[in-house]
Amino acid sequence: VQRLFARAQSLLPEIAQDAAAREQQRSLPYALLRRIAQAGLLTFRIPQAYGGPGGSVHDLTRFLIDLSAADSNIAQALRPNFGLIESLLFGPDEAARQLWFERLLAGHIVGNGGIERGAAHGTIAARILPEGEDYRVNGSKYYSTGALFADWISSLALDENGKETAFIVPRQRAGVELIDDFDSTGQRLTASGTTRFVNTKVTASELRSGHFPRDRRNPVTPLFQLVLATVQAGIARNALNDAVHYTKHHARPIRHSTAQRSVDDPYVRETVGQIAAQAYAAEAVVLRAAEALDAAWADQLSETALTHASVEIAQAQYFAAAAALQAAELAFDVGGASAADRQHNLDRHWRNAR
Repeated sequence: VQRLFARAQSLLPEIAQDAAAREQQRSLPYALLRRIAQAGLLTFRIPQAYGGPGGSVHDLTRFLIDLSAADSNIAQALRPNFGLIESLLFGPDEAARQLWFERLLAGHIVGNGGIERGAAHGTIAARILPEGEDYRVNGSKYYSTGALFADWISSLALDENGKETAFIVPRQRAGVELIDDFDSTGQRLTASGTTRFVNTKVTASELRSGHFPRDRRNPVTPLFQLVLATVQAGIARNALNDAVHYTKHHARPIRHSTAQRSVDDPYVRETVGQIAAQAYAAEAVVLRAAEALDAAWADQLSETALTHASVEIAQAQYFAAAAALQAAELAFDVGGASAADRQHNLDRHWRNAR
């Protein structure tokens, strides 16, 4: 695990360096995603028995806070990978664990063919029907987190009996269409546009028998929510970093200030302190929530422990979102009207958190 943290620390400054410019230019960071995967930074939770580092949820959360503080888009784009690993750890399919842990350790990336539009949230219209020994899937998905960066696309469809069926197919499979049409005010670079399956072949081995259940508690759903809370905590820290940088290098004292430099103005210092407190608290709550999920695993995923972890994570997510939004708004208070100049792109923190 410590080797992974060392690799992350060497890569994170490069990720952060042009993050604001990428967001302004809407430049998807394909090469950076590939380097993150090849550095093994998607594999924190893979057990040592499978060749992984055997990290805890707490370890993963620490890394994701740092990554989100560098570029929250990248952290969220990789979310399907962490959910997949958790579902494999939870599920009964040993062959799937061996197959996918090997692929992830080799640097493969998994994206999501996500929620559909046009009906009630969670409604699935996509269909997967048998064709000989294989299957064919047809349907259109949206919010396809990370799909454009991925080697594999994970999705859901209904079988001939109306049963929810999970599958993962190669990104290059005939009939898989990935469209870069994500149109959002924030998190613009998560590659979360449309995925279309047009008579796409799915082999029996590409069905996911270990997909996590929705009718009882499991560790996968709270892990997915914890990742979102962690991204919010990273956004709060990023807002702090930008506020400090702007104060040091761009801000001027207002005319009636007693300070010669903005960094010495007591009101500016108080504002930076408020942002720092929000960022600190957001990180603290998500790390505590991560410990609750680790405790649930240690308690063999008992109903009581999973319920406690789910509540802790829900509370952390509630606070981290509010903290990120407040930190992002306060970032404008360290400077005058020029803080809103597009070149500084300070508004991205609020948009991404929102």
